[in-house]
Amino acid sequence: MKETIQRKRLFLLVCLILGFTLAVQAAQASTVVVGTCLTTFPQFTTIGAAVTSVPSGSVIYVCPATYPEQVVITKKLSIIGVLSGTSQAPIVVPPATGLAQNGTDIFGNPVAAQIFVASPGGAVTIERLTVDGTGNNAAGCGGPTLEGIYYQGTSGTITQNAVRNQYQTDFASFGGCQNGLAINVESLTSSAVVNVSYNSVRAYQKNGITATGAGTGDGSAGPVVTISSNVITGLGATGLNWQTPGAAENGIQVGFGASGKVLNNIVNDNLWAPDTVTDPGDAASGILIFASKGITVSGNVVGSAQFGIAASTDSVGFCNNGSGAISCGTADNAVIISNRITGTQIFDAIDVCSNGNSVQSNTIYGSSESAIHLDDSCTNATLGTTSGNSNSVSKNGINEACAGVLTGTGGGNTITLGTTFNVSATTLSGDTCTLGVGARINPGALAKRRRPAPFIPSRR
Repeated sequence: MKETIQRKRLFLLVCLILGFTLAVQAAQASTVVVGTCLTTFPQFTTIGAAVTSVPSGSVIYVCPATYPEQVVITKKLSIIGVLSGTSQAPIVVPPATGLAQNGTDIFGNPVAAQIFVASPGGAVTIERLTVDGTGNNAAGCGGPTLEGIYYQGTSGTITQNAVRNQYQTDFASFGGCQNGLAINVESLTSSAVVNVSYNSVRAYQKNGITATGAGTGDGSAGPVVTISSNVITGLGATGLNWQTPGAAENGIQVGFGASGKVLNNIVNDNLWAPDTVTDPGDAASGILIFASKGITVSGNVVGSAQFGIAASTDSVGFCNNGSGAISCGTADNAVIISNRITGTQIFDAIDVCSNGNSVQSNTIYGSSESAIHLDDSCTNATLGTTSGNSNSVSKNGINEACAGVLTGTGGGNTITLGTTFNVSATTLSGDTCTLGVGARINPGALAKRRRPAPFIPSRR
């Protein structure tokens, strides 16, 4: 009798555990739709309402329509645009009153993001959405950072989206405000792993795709990103004159301790204008590695930028811990391989202002300055930084440049020339040479060397 009772109790306990497990699983996964294009799922009228209502682990399908809202995601979710008939684009736009601050970045600065993702407990996928910043009502310097899709301390995937028009409404004269990020991934640690792929990114004020780490002195803490197969197009030459300058655009920036790979992207039209001797601003770049070590840049096509691809150690001291300027880290040991760079304006197609980099099998056409520069100008004795040393250059194809390789004054570099045509000198010592005929912006800028200008995560 006792054995029978014990068996019944055990059976009931198993049933309770099984029922609880099934209930938890049900609570952790559901599928809903925003709009009416799918009738088999629960329906919501806004993306924000769906995000708030569903449990972690859910999938939210978004029907083609225009959604004037700012969305904040703090749990594991997948948000996927639906292709429906001839209407294919769910479009997220700012509310009628414009974008308002809806969070802070990893350094405590205000952010106004159209989609703000902060879900350290689970990965988030954003797929097949159009995020359009038109009507954001942002103007002047000092306001929140304007962002399209912003991941903070969160792993996940950002794929097959269109992110556009991330610039202030005072477009004609940005006033030098370095604002406007289309896609931004930030983390204080390397626990956030994010794949950014197959997106169309265009018309941004500062950066197309950005990955930013903690900005520590050794440059080792930050998100791990793979930025691949995106098409990224800047605004071109922003600004009216040196009194009303634009912003120094970067198509892709990996910096301040972020790590990972930049693969097979197409990047065009990243310029700062006007860039003259009297202009105190810095230059734009197609792909910028800043104060991040060991980044691979491979298979990209970069056109119409002041620097095509640059790997720059922090020699200025952009990080400040309250006790004086400190270096955010180095851009050493980059692997820049099998890229195609065309039509750089003012400066070099590839500029490695760091140490121990490998530059090989790249194809370079029409560089205004050198094809490859082993740049020593990121050396700063006060900060303890050096650059232009122990780099390896080989098998690069070059057509039109004032020098195939500008060697700077560094040491320990290994240079094996590939095929070169129409260059004034295959190798040339020093850090400048005469501009080629392709220059379209004031060549007097060479009298005052510039560096690519990163988006700087302030520690205010």
